[in-house]
Amino acid sequence: MAGNYANPQFLVSTEWLARNLDQPDLRIVDATYYLPMQNKSARAEYEERHIPGAVFFDIDEIADTSIDLPHMLPPPEKFASRVRRLGIGDGNRIVVYDGQGMMSAARVWWMFRIFGAKDVAVLDGGLPKWLSEGRPVDDNAPAPRERHFSARLDNTQVRSKAQMLSNLTSKRDQVLDARASGRFNATEPEIWPGRRGGHIPGSRNLPYTQLLRPDQTFHDGDTLRAKFEAAGIDLRKPVTTTCGSGITASVLALGLALVGHRDVSVYDGSWAEWGLPGDNPVEP
Repeated sequence: MAGNYANPQFLVSTEWLARNLDQPDLRIVDATYYLPMQNKSARAEYEERHIPGAVFFDIDEIADTSIDLPHMLPPPEKFASRVRRLGIGDGNRIVVYDGQGMMSAARVWWMFRIFGAKDVAVLDGGLPKWLSEGRPVDDNAPAPRERHFSARLDNTQVRSKAQMLSNLTSKRDQVLDARASGRFNATEPEIWPGRRGGHIPGSRNLPYTQLLRPDQTFHDGDTLRAKFEAAGIDLRKPVTTTCGSGITASVLALGLALVGHRDVSVYDGSWAEWGLPGDNPVEP
């Protein structure tokens, strides 16, 4: 098992991708995303430079834009329509990366998997590692040929607010929060405007950055398991991951998948939904 992972197929190395750039069934996806307060344009960066052949996946647009929450999962028909236009279809091998190394790529990995893609992986270390090794980038705008993508939503991998409220009583799922400890403990300001400080009662905290080495690659499997267990997670029981808006919760979900956990879901609304003023209980 590469990296002592139970599921090494969910990651590819920069070396592997460089060797396979010209494979006809490979689709490379730039999933770079920046929080609104970062004041950066992921699309502009993509247009300036990207891994050759990569298409840009707009997390804010390939979303349910009918509700006032950030980048919630779109309906299956919208997801299928958008990825078809990107030239991604059934049977393709998909590799996702992002410009920060390991932040938003896991979200798009999770989205593809939740809509039925079987062969999808994340580039370990992302674009920063690729660039640090002097590997090629270009500014060419790909013109993909539309492919057929069959999207079927797997509801077992996603949680709603109603399910999270029910879980407060049932405690079926362990809840693991990917936000920085200061936000989790309400000792630092919450970055999503208008949200309260704190966390979902009973949840545990494991900042997603703790799963990563300084070069933004994942720690080996034994280290990941130790970090989950140190955060109070029983790896034999179901886990739901959460964060600020469902992005970095997916990094925890990927980490859990790497160590072989079979019952992992993401709370799609995360703190952007739970932390709104109202009746949702909050622990500081």
